[in-house]
Amino acid sequence: NPRTIICYQLTVSSEIELSIYNILGQKVATLVSDKQPAGRYEVEWNASGFASGLYFYKLTTDKGDSKTKKLVLIN
Repeated sequence: NPRTIICYQLTVSSEIELSIYNILGQKVATLVSDKQPAGRYEVEWNASGFASGLYFYKLTTDKGDSKTKKLVLIN
């Protein structure tokens, strides 16, 4: 099952982007690109069209905040 849930929380309303990057640092998917109010969110990534391997997901806000975490995909 190549699906995963990515959870994140915003403390203030922000314009955000949540993207997936491959090991080479290339953006391979954008899951969210929208203004969202403060709160907790869950986004599903269906990676059925992607090869197994190491990926990173990065959340950036218009407030200058950024967080990156790794994700291992096994198909």
